[in-house]
Amino acid sequence: MAQEGMFRDEALLRVQGGKGGDGCSSFHREKYVTQGGPDGGDGGKGGAVILRSVVHENSLFRVARQRQVAADNGMPGGGNNRSGRSGEDNVVLVPVGTQVRDAEHGNLLADLALPDQSVVAAAGGRGGKGNARFAGPTDQTPRRFTRGEDGELRELRLELKLVADIGLIGLPNAGKSTLISRLTAARPKVASYPFTTLDPNLGIMLTGGEPETLVLADIPGLIEGASSGRGLGLQFLRHVERTRLLLHLVDCSALAEDPQASCDAVAAELEEYEEDLGDRPRLLVATKVEDPEAEERARVLYAACGPAAMEAPPIMISSVTGQGLDVLRRVLLQTFHSLGGHPA
Repeated sequence: MAQEGMFRDEALLRVQGGKGGDGCSSFHREKYVTQGGPDGGDGGKGGAVILRSVVHENSLFRVARQRQVAADNGMPGGGNNRSGRSGEDNVVLVPVGTQVRDAEHGNLLADLALPDQSVVAAAGGRGGKGNARFAGPTDQTPRRFTRGEDGELRELRLELKLVADIGLIGLPNAGKSTLISRLTAARPKVASYPFTTLDPNLGIMLTGGEPETLVLADIPGLIEGASSGRGLGLQFLRHVERTRLLLHLVDCSALAEDPQASCDAVAAELEEYEEDLGDRPRLLVATKVEDPEAEERARVLYAACGPAAMEAPPIMISSVTGQGLDVLRRVLLQTFHSLGGHPA
């Protein structure tokens, strides 16, 4: 059974704007006033459903549980030219990085890529007009009024693409979860079996420089055929799209399969999913380098795959012993600076 806070990066949502209040048909009634004129007020506008991006949400789980959201209806107008109260807007909080699409046609309606961005997902209906609106020289006692309009009804598909500075990619068991737990305060589940990471994890790394922090995303392991929908591929490859720098981790321990083949497999899946991803700035990192045999495998890997990565010295690390992590932090910051830092 799904638990509160469970990661979800897709959700279907039915949104309904509030109905506008009806206009009022009324005539002024007062002692000693024999011919009071029309004084029916307008109905209030229906409330809107608004999506707003916030940093403290990191999943669409809450939205997926709601399934449908409606705003308040406007209140009807009253006598003595009293307008009805407008309906309250219903604000739905979504994670930064949420894309809003029309569920039927798939067209993009909004991309909430920055904090505190908002979009009206379903507008409220206009309030009806009271009979005071229709008074004129030819009709001084109109009884005519209009009904409030229905609010907008929409079926939406929400897709979350994590917003991170650096994305950690690699085959299952490449050491991504362990590394992010050493570089940041994130505490992902770590174990020695494939697909330990079923949900992307975000962590903030303190750099000791400028910028002061970098956001790292631990993307679940890719397998061959991921770009065609095998394994967890398509579900999580979308989270790589927004990262500015990819950190490609390759297991070089004696127990791992051919590091070069592993490196080539992930690179091929990135390019197959989206051609631009194959050209995304990428740093190659040899992981689990804890003995001379692993170090030699790492050197062979760099000799074969290094030119495809960015210009950087060979990075060999062990997240367990801490070897090479200081070098990695320094190279990450230098590389990020060379890319122009955070976008404006």
